[in-house]
Parts: sequence; structure tokens; C-alpha cells
Amino acid sequence: MNGASREALAAARERLDALTDSTSVNAGSLADELAAVTALLDREVSLRRVLTDPAQDAEAKAELARRLLGTQVSGPSADLVAGMVRSRWSQSRDLVDALEVLAATADLTAAQQAGKLDDVEDELFRFGRIVSGSMDLRAALTDRKATTSAKGELLRSLLGGRAQPVTERLVTRLVTAPRGRSLESGLESLSKLAAERRDRMVAIVTSAVPLSDPQKQRLGAALAKLYGRKMHLNLDVDPEVLGGIRVQVGDEVINGSLADRIEAAGRRLAG
Repeated sequence: MNGASREALAAARERLDALTDSTSVNAGSLADELAAVTALLDREVSLRRVLTDPAQDAEAKAELARRLLGTQVSGPSADLVAGMVRSRWSQSRDLVDALEVLAATADLTAAQQAGKLDDVEDELFRFGRIVSGSMDLRAALTDRKATTSAKGELLRSLLGGRAQPVTERLVTRLVTAPRGRSLESGLESLSKLAAERRDRMVAIVTSAVPLSDPQKQRLGAALAKLYGRKMHLNLDVDPEVLGGIRVQVGDEVINGSLADRIEAAGRRLAG
């Protein structure tokens, strides 16, 4: 998102955080309701355009949103959506993208409140690795001819009872309503949102052999100092990794041995 849409999303996320800080608001229920509104506006293009038309009065758009949602969602969800349509959006589709981000963020907040955010982060990463390693599974989950119910049943068989409920909800929404995204990019976006809940960056660490706990700690500390933010390590093992380890942070890829990289990080910090 650019310009006005980016500012509108930032303001909406602040309102969401304020709502979910309240013990009277159930973050999981809020996530479900925001996801339902996302689906509605994704289908109803004309309505979406009216709600984001800069020529229309902001309060009139907010009132329209409230009337349309009526008793379909709770008061907090209606208030949040009304506040969003008061804002200016660069493109009408940006409103739907923002609602989708808020729905996922609310679910991740529910996981954080339950002390399960780390589990969700790891499960999203592992599920992405499973998908990338199975062409048949990826094909089944992205098959446009397959029904939503069939995909949902497949995911329940894969994740039900094996992953956190939040993980299952997030992945199910992504698979059944991809909205033009690839499965891989959608999972990556969810992982980044999960990391942001703790103001952490995500480092994908692939090593030739499993890292020991001291090695994980040293690598995490070195990367945190290097990037100036807390770092969450997603760990994978691949015996064919050259140099013993491969670290990817965003678009940057670091190859080399663990000891060499930590030493290089120390030299860089020293100036």
C-alpha cells in the first residue's frame, strides 16, 4: 500500500490494538467477524467502491457501513469498520486488503494472549515447508476446481488436533480465499505479521545439521544486534547447505559457517 492507504491501515491497526487490549473484547471473535466483512467487500465490488469514494462524505460512508453490517457483527467490529471507511484509501481494493490484515492480526493477538504465539509462528513456518516439499499437496490446496469445503476438510485432516486453532483458522482462510495470492506468499505474509506482534524480524535458518541451543542463542543475539530488532529463528535442516548454514532475513541471504557469521557480525558492530 502507498500514501493514504498506508496511513489508513496504520490508524486502523492502532484502533485494533486499543480494542484488543480491552478484556471485554474477544480477539478471536473479532478476527472471525473482520474476515466475514473482508469476504463481503471482496465480493461486492460496487459497495467497496462506494465505501472508499473520496467524493462521498466520510460520516455518511461510516453510517452506511453500520447499517449494512447491522446485527451481523458485534459493536467493536462495526466501530472498527466504520472508522476505516472514514479514512481515505488510494484504491478501493486496499480497504479489503487492510481488513484481511486486521483479521489475521486479531487472530494472532488471540494467540499471543493465550501464550501460544510462538507455537503459531513455528507451525506456519513448518506448514510452509511441508507444502513446498509436496507438489501433490500444493496442487490439491490451490486447485481452482476443488470446492471450499473439500479444501477445508483436507486442512482439517492435516492440522486438526496437530496445530493451534489459530494456525488452522489462518491457513484455512488463506487456502479457501487466496484473493489472487500464491499460497507461499500468503504464508510468508502471515509469518511476518506473527513476528510483528512481538516487534521481531524473522530469520529463516537452514543448517546442515541441527543447531545446539547455545548456537541458536548466539546466532539470535548476533542477528538481533546486526539488525537492531528482536529476531525469531525459523529453523530447518538440509544436509546439502553449503558452508554449513544459510540465513535469510527478508531479501538478504547470508551463507557461511555459524562461527564465521557471528565473528563477521561482531566485526561489523565494532565499526
